[in-house]
Amino acid sequence: MQRLASVFEKRSLGALLAVVCLVGVPTMANAANKEAKKDNTVWVDPFIGTGGDGHTFPGAVVPFGMVQLSPDTAALSRGVDPQHEIYKHCAGYHYDDHTIIGFSHTHFSGTGHSDLGDLLIMPGTGKVHTKPGTEEDPDSGYRSRFSHDREQASPGYYMVELDDYQIKAELTTTTRTGLHKYTFNGEKDGHVVMDLTSSIYNFKNKVVWSDVRVIDNQTLLAYRSTNGWAKHREMYFAIKFSRPFDRIELINEDNARYRCNGCLDAGKSNKPSTIVNDAIQFTAGKDIKVVAHFDDAKQAPLLVKVGLSAVSRSNALENLTTELPDWNFERVRAEAKEQWRDKLNVIDAEGTKAEKRQLYTSLYHALQAPSVYQDVNGEYRGVDGEIHKATDFQHYTLFSLWDTYRALHPLLTYVAPEKVSDMIQSMLVHYQQSYDDMLPIWSFHAHETWTMIGYHAVSVIADAYLKGIRDFDHELALKAMLDTANNPKYDAIPEYIKYGYVPMDKLSESVSITLEYAYDDFTIARFAEALGEQKIADEFYRRALSYKNVFDPSVGFMRGKDSKGGWNPAFDPEEAKLMGPFTEGNSYQYTFYVPHDAQELIKLIGGDKAFEQRLDTLFEKELSHEKIKEHEDIAGLIGQYAHGNEPSHHIAYMYNDAGKPWRTQERIRQIMDTLSSDKPDGLAGNDDVGQMSAWYIFSAMGFYPVAPGNLSYSIGAPQLPKISLNLAKNKTFTVEAKGLSKANKYIKSVNLNGKTLQRSYITHDDIQQGGVLTFEMSDKPNKTWGSALEHRPPSMSR
Repeated sequence: MQRLASVFEKRSLGALLAVVCLVGVPTMANAANKEAKKDNTVWVDPFIGTGGDGHTFPGAVVPFGMVQLSPDTAALSRGVDPQHEIYKHCAGYHYDDHTIIGFSHTHFSGTGHSDLGDLLIMPGTGKVHTKPGTEEDPDSGYRSRFSHDREQASPGYYMVELDDYQIKAELTTTTRTGLHKYTFNGEKDGHVVMDLTSSIYNFKNKVVWSDVRVIDNQTLLAYRSTNGWAKHREMYFAIKFSRPFDRIELINEDNARYRCNGCLDAGKSNKPSTIVNDAIQFTAGKDIKVVAHFDDAKQAPLLVKVGLSAVSRSNALENLTTELPDWNFERVRAEAKEQWRDKLNVIDAEGTKAEKRQLYTSLYHALQAPSVYQDVNGEYRGVDGEIHKATDFQHYTLFSLWDTYRALHPLLTYVAPEKVSDMIQSMLVHYQQSYDDMLPIWSFHAHETWTMIGYHAVSVIADAYLKGIRDFDHELALKAMLDTANNPKYDAIPEYIKYGYVPMDKLSESVSITLEYAYDDFTIARFAEALGEQKIADEFYRRALSYKNVFDPSVGFMRGKDSKGGWNPAFDPEEAKLMGPFTEGNSYQYTFYVPHDAQELIKLIGGDKAFEQRLDTLFEKELSHEKIKEHEDIAGLIGQYAHGNEPSHHIAYMYNDAGKPWRTQERIRQIMDTLSSDKPDGLAGNDDVGQMSAWYIFSAMGFYPVAPGNLSYSIGAPQLPKISLNLAKNKTFTVEAKGLSKANKYIKSVNLNGKTLQRSYITHDDIQQGGVLTFEMSDKPNKTWGSALEHRPPSMSR
């Protein structure tokens, strides 16, 4: 694969404005097919996760869509800890809030960090405000009170009544565009505020530069660069109203207010400009607002459509005219729903209303990212800041890999396998364009944030390849893996290679980094071995044993070690400190982070009985808040187990490795019953771009990918009576749980396609070939099933 060439193709804005594109409207399925097709969208509640610390958003989005059009509430008030409020509003919206400041076009789903919120739009009546105001005093700004009683959300659609303005706001999207519908039910005159300063990042203006151009009395082009989590992130907007505005104000609060002075009254020309510099009005600065006025707003609903591009104004307009050629809101909404209907039908499930709501909402959240980051003409902005064109793949962004390598990406290999190769190719062009010769770590919108640890892109690539998803350059992938894993500029890789661990006097979070590098090295070994590169595989299998170098047998825990071999004298297995030896966790949790070699870990801890006792202690020993107060992410606690954060996600399944699967069955039910629900606060912590949701989906089916890349799934216990996974090539893998009930949480016996299954794991081939996995459930544990060493999940050293 060659590095993709940069292109800087100029286009005529006038031509794009003058011609309505007749492509891009998906063909609707015929009526008979619609009748036969199940509609699992009815089980999705986008409000699940918008309360508590779930950090999801309720607005409109299509599967893997570039646009996430959603309300922002941003309720920062006096007497409230600003840092907590910033964390609370990572997705822009929180269910506890009572006012809305507007609707912006980009949002993260379930992250623990804030950014995005591009181009906030807010309709209003009466006095014009250019600031959002406060939750305590909504009348001081353009924000409006609202009630959840007059708010709705479903896949591809959002609606709310803005009480202060008597406006009904409705939202829907295509992949690259957002469509607003505002019905004014109060005063005759109305206006629409467009705020280029609004940002979901510290609730402050983080705009580096912005501009807006009035092209005609229905069309605007805008741009902004923001300096948030991603530095100097660029986005372009094409904005079009369904009818001409009567007046427009371009407000530059860097300097002075600049009004239209009648130049775009209704009787003036609607002739489009042919080039950007011919804009009728233009302003630029760091504090730009636009107000479009409509004198008879009640005459008919006002629609606003917005196209986004990270490349150029021309591309934003081309995206808009291609994907939204008309003003048919109901058609766009129906097509968005149809996309979700198709995607959600990958799973058929039986269960209670609450169980199905949780399952399908989890699938809905899991199918939002990584998201498309490419214009309709194939152009995208690369991590090098240049413009590239993808000719043989779709380019994606938003790789929250420390979270998502664990379960989301393995899930996508089944529920969206057609997307996975493109996602991997997107990682590979990131590597090619990176000045650091690195695969993505935590990247979005053409920026590497260097957030979190490890180099988990290698796990995603290896797992997909070993499952037969191979439509990418394998040799390039191996080179990218090796360059990443040996990169002398990343964290403490030279020290890791030199010592076999990361010394705590060289880098904080040293133990967690060592453990995660070791797992990643295991996946590189697996990939190299599959390519026939045995020498490379042997080297990385050796590196995959590095976890042993931070295990202190004198205390029986993973422990920080300095470059002279001395153990951390201030060791406390319960303590989770910022800049300490562990990442968003403590030694109780991270001692179990050897997912690829559990049998050797069991030996280190002292055998099956000691390992089981350690697991019990993890779940039963109460964790003092004082020990974890520096980390908001450590949430959803059962003892020391923190389901709200990723380092704990595999641990309940490790009873299987000690020959006690019935204990895993107990723990999975305990987690499901106490730490998840179908309410707005139904997530125990950040959904983390779908990882929490993917955990739920796998665990509801009764198995989980403890170590992606080894092609096995550790069996827990199914939580719904029947779930079918509709696979590629018209195959179906069905899990049945006969006799399942609140009391019957234990596995009595298991059959795979009619044959008794004694092992406490299934394989990728078992799933991919299709068939039926049948569980007989009981109120009493079967303490012999899966207990023999040969029936336990695979382990690298066994």
